[in-house]
Amino acid sequence: MAADDLENYESDMELQLYREYKTVVGLFNYVVETERRFYLANQVDVKTLSNAGEVYFELNLTDAWVWDIYRQGRFVKSVKVLTFKDVNVEELNPDEFQIPKDGLGN
Repeated sequence: MAADDLENYESDMELQLYREYKTVVGLFNYVVETERRFYLANQVDVKTLSNAGEVYFELNLTDAWVWDIYRQGRFVKSVKVLTFKDVNVEELNPDEFQIPKDGLGN
C-alpha cells in the first residue's frame, strides 16, 4: 500500500467517523475530552484523587460512544478513565441537535 493510499484510507475513515458522530450526538447528554480520547456519554462521574502528592482524575462514563477510527464497536456500556492530564466535560443542549419542525429554523 502506497503512502498516498494509506493517507486516503485514513481520511475516508475519519470522514465516516465524523458522519457517525453527527448521527449519534443527539442521543447523548455529555461530551468528554481527555488527552487520549473524545467521548459522548449519558452519565459522567468525575473524581479528583491524589496519591503521594500527585493529583489525578478518575472518570466513569455510562452508555458511551468513543471517537476512535480504529475501533469496530464504538458504543460501550461503561468506560473508566484514569488520567493526570486535563479533562473537559460539557453538558450538551439537546435543542441544538433537533431539526426544526418547519425545516427553516424559525
